[in-house]
Amino acid sequence: MLEMLINPRKAERKPWEMFFIGLIYASIAILLVNWIFPGDKHTGWILVTFTVMLTLPFVYYTIKLEEKKDFYTEGYFRLLKEHSHAIYAFMWLFLGFVVAFSIWYIILPNGPLIFNAQIETYCKINKPGSFDNCVTEFTKGSIIKTTGHITSQERVFMIFANNVYVLIFAFIFSLIFGAGAIFVLAWNASVIAAAIGIFTKSKLADLPLGLARYMIHGLPEIAAYFVAALAGGIISVAVIKHEFGSEKFWKVMQDSLNLVIVAVIILFLSALVEVFITPKLF
Repeated sequence: MLEMLINPRKAERKPWEMFFIGLIYASIAILLVNWIFPGDKHTGWILVTFTVMLTLPFVYYTIKLEEKKDFYTEGYFRLLKEHSHAIYAFMWLFLGFVVAFSIWYIILPNGPLIFNAQIETYCKINKPGSFDNCVTEFTKGSIIKTTGHITSQERVFMIFANNVYVLIFAFIFSLIFGAGAIFVLAWNASVIAAAIGIFTKSKLADLPLGLARYMIHGLPEIAAYFVAALAGGIISVAVIKHEFGSEKFWKVMQDSLNLVIVAVIILFLSALVEVFITPKLF
């Protein structure tokens, strides 16, 4: 029933509606996890799994729709414009995930415990030298200071390398299973939500500031992941339809490679924004 709330064609006409779909799906997922698996040490992963289960039908049919466009759309920029409608829908869906996860992280008494896996990921990236203390303090709702000093250039490289790593997984997941990349993307939404909850010190009034803090560079990053996932998904659908080796298939391959190149460029620019612009604003 839930998967019939909106179809891909309608989502491309009104992509902003996907924000509310993401809000509803993520809220249902976290409430189910809190109800069925209270106190389970794997709640962070179960939360993402439930979110993916709810979202999978929409993502799969969207990718099928996008693959058809490669066959009747000529010109790289025109094709990118056609695919942009799906990207916008995915972005609104992702934003709905982030907002819902962030709100529930803050208002649920056991919010940090539900997002335990996400907090561990945050600590590994941001506080590797004090990982154990970081996890313990954040799970209790406390804040500790960042340790370690690295140059801006090193931070850009570290962030860019980590993001490319995630992009590769999004592409491979989507290639193996057309809509599989939604797992990577839902996971990143939950990690960002945990980071927002940590940044706001679990104060709902500070949620808009926390969203702005991470969305300035986070939205371009996620857009890049969606572009790569779309590229992998398009190839996957083409292979499933037994078009391997045909002229149409190689056209799909070329268009998908162009999408991946665009995604990598976006990731590099977002890394620059995260290092040189975001800290100056917050």
